[in-house]
Amino acid sequence: MVATCLHLAGFVCSFIGWIGVVVATATNDWVVTCGYTITTCRKMDELGSKGLWADCVMATGLYHCKPLVDILILPGYVQACRALMIAASVLGLPAIFLLITVLPCIRMGHEPGAAKYRRSQLGGILIILLAMCGVVATIWFPVCAHRETTIMSFGYSLYTGWIGSALCLFGGCVIVCCSGDAQTFGENRFYYASGSSSPTHAKSAHV
Repeated sequence: MVATCLHLAGFVCSFIGWIGVVVATATNDWVVTCGYTITTCRKMDELGSKGLWADCVMATGLYHCKPLVDILILPGYVQACRALMIAASVLGLPAIFLLITVLPCIRMGHEPGAAKYRRSQLGGILIILLAMCGVVATIWFPVCAHRETTIMSFGYSLYTGWIGSALCLFGGCVIVCCSGDAQTFGENRFYYASGSSSPTHAKSAHV
């Protein structure tokens, strides 16, 4: 019962974390930048927003973005972070599918617990790989962006990526380490006393 609850908790954390990673990948508010000194930018009320797919300018009544479509002139760290975040988003698809198929409420015929256990472990490992890709990208990007321009603050996309990666790392570790063993995985038995038999006699059934 404890292993089942831990597995469910790991799945929920992993799913929410994967959604956060996808949101961080698709949005551009990773870091808020300033082309001048911070004091000048505040007086001019003109800030920039830098992400994986576009550079944006934020001013009073203006929000303009320039898509980063020319791959050949993009900095290497932007291309690498793109690849890592796309890989993380794609890895989440088979990982979540595998984890859904091993939920206690899902049964696929008379499948042995060992087979579900292997799928659970594989899904957990994919979630951990997803999290590591997200962690590397969300740390690497602001560090390298700070070398190019002045960073005033982190954007919501970066926070979403951090939180999503952390949830995936936690959920994946719980699934891999706390899901029980292969022999008893997925088994959920209950015992009830038979009214027509002695109090010590009990029947067991699979739920």
